[in-house]
Amino acid sequence: MRTLWSALRIVALATLILGLGYNLAMVGIAQLVFPAKANGSLMRVNGHVVGSALIGQEWTSPRFFHGRPSATSPAYNASASSSSNLGPTNPILLKHIRSNLALFLKQNPGVKASQVPPAMVESSASGLDPDIPPAGAYLQAPRVARTNHLPLAKVDQLIRSHTTGRFLGLFGSPHVNVLKLNVATMAAAKG
Repeated sequence: MRTLWSALRIVALATLILGLGYNLAMVGIAQLVFPAKANGSLMRVNGHVVGSALIGQEWTSPRFFHGRPSATSPAYNASASSSSNLGPTNPILLKHIRSNLALFLKQNPGVKASQVPPAMVESSASGLDPDIPPAGAYLQAPRVARTNHLPLAKVDQLIRSHTTGRFLGLFGSPHVNVLKLNVATMAAAKG
């Protein structure tokens, strides 16, 4: 009985230290060192949360830059993050790509299908990618400039200033965070 009681006390102590204490310490350190990231990289406009810079969201208004298509159901559902798992020869995937391409071309008159980067018509692995390639943003710039009554040069400058390069200059591709770009565009439109 004495051995059992000692074992239970050790389990309880280990649970408190490793199960609770460690987690609280990590949360505390994260809050002190990088609080924005620890809280989900939430973006605020006039004190209101407008989204997370880490999770894509649906943009339908012509005033906004549109992100990558979502693979989740319903679209951009962060609790259902997943890819479509459709292979490159799957007719359903090809149907989705054609549909997404037709929508992109309709929303951005004057753009040719050959100009559209694949990332603008294919969903990402998570289905929630918050970023688009700079080429995808530049193709949308005339629409965004026109509907926000901004000079195209100003919108192009916003895209350039919100383009993030390759990690360490080597890894990944340049990208633009759609939420950050849309917040900057709305601020520019307000004057």
